[in-house]
Amino acid sequence: MVKEMEVHFSPETEQKLKDLAEQSGCETADQLVQDVVGEYIDSLAELRDMIDSRYDDLKSGRVKPIPGEEVEAHFRKKAAAARRSQPTP
Repeated sequence: MVKEMEVHFSPETEQKLKDLAEQSGCETADQLVQDVVGEYIDSLAELRDMIDSRYDDLKSGRVKPIPGEEVEAHFRKKAAAARRSQPTP
């Protein structure tokens, strides 16, 4: 038995969804929401798989963690280099 879920939005949000559905060629705002939520859930599942895989790699010793100080230093150098390469107004 398939049970439907009902979600309520404010009138403003509902109007935005209707407008967006019309602009994007969806038949209804309901279809737009179903499509968006479906894609979001798929993305979350992919992210969860990636995180689990990375955790397994760390736990098994296949990869070694990088100390936070090294990561921070790397991005500070990268940011400084980017600032130096920007033209001055």
